[in-house]
Amino acid sequence: MRTLIIHNPKSGFGSDAIFEFERSLVHQGDTCTFHEIADGETPEELVRNAEDYDVCVLSGGDGTVTGLLHALRYRDVAACVFPSGTANLFCANVGNAMEPAALARACRVGHTALTDIAEVHWHDAEGTEHSRGFGLMCGMGFDAQLMSSAIPNKKSMGEIAYFAAALENPRPVVSHFTIFADGVVHECDGITCMVANNAMMQGDIEIVPDCRMDDGLLDVIVLETSDAVHVLKPIFAGILDRSGKSIGRPQIQTFTGKDIRVVSSEPIPLQVDGDVIEGTVTSYETSIYPAANRMIVDSMSRYHAEDSEAPRFSGTDEIAYPEA
Repeated sequence: MRTLIIHNPKSGFGSDAIFEFERSLVHQGDTCTFHEIADGETPEELVRNAEDYDVCVLSGGDGTVTGLLHALRYRDVAACVFPSGTANLFCANVGNAMEPAALARACRVGHTALTDIAEVHWHDAEGTEHSRGFGLMCGMGFDAQLMSSAIPNKKSMGEIAYFAAALENPRPVVSHFTIFADGVVHECDGITCMVANNAMMQGDIEIVPDCRMDDGLLDVIVLETSDAVHVLKPIFAGILDRSGKSIGRPQIQTFTGKDIRVVSSEPIPLQVDGDVIEGTVTSYETSIYPAANRMIVDSMSRYHAEDSEAPRFSGTDEIAYPEA
């Protein structure tokens, strides 16, 4: 089995779990290339030789792994996401068991699912166009402000840093959003407008129901409130109704589409998978790449096909890849 591990050593709390994973993964006769991401390296550069391997393991925070998945779209190689970040929400949305040994087994078994990846475009204040991939959400407004405020405390406080940041800004700015979803125009007022490929947050709470990364669609989420305390309402609703199908989500309006354009009434911050973009923007555009990645999944994942063949790893060393 041939494996490429791409690891961001600056993500999360600096855990050594990726090395425990590597020890569990590599058997006699295997080959494994371990690459630590250096400053300035682009996702495209990091995966340029991806087809030389059976599996590419992407280790880092949400922004790192989804950027690499975007670079791997429609490439002929299986990808495994390893949780090395702070929140690891993308890994939680995939739903695999997160223990290093369990993920190593999933790689050797080799069951995969085809998943979507998204792309966002925006212009900075000087008019220069930028683009990047995302797997979770991008959004403008209050969510980007929260991400920016949480950055100094993420290393020490972890996920709690986001809640602390929310309490620091109790009266966020309400903006008017004009949303174009596959040609249909929606006018909304709110403190944030997000576009999601995955919409499950901490505690397995789905912000909107049935938001999956294998349906070829994006979900637009507008938080319609002027009070940060009201942000807690959909969270409390999610505790009682994790899927969002029974009592819904108060203060939230949603739409779906393949191509989304969001225009704000004023320049506001933008975040992409938790990474805050420098400066402010007045609009952004998103699109979806359906079935773009061949993702490693185990039987815990909601993307594991119910009618797939029996798992090849069941107390044995049988693997999905031929020995070299």
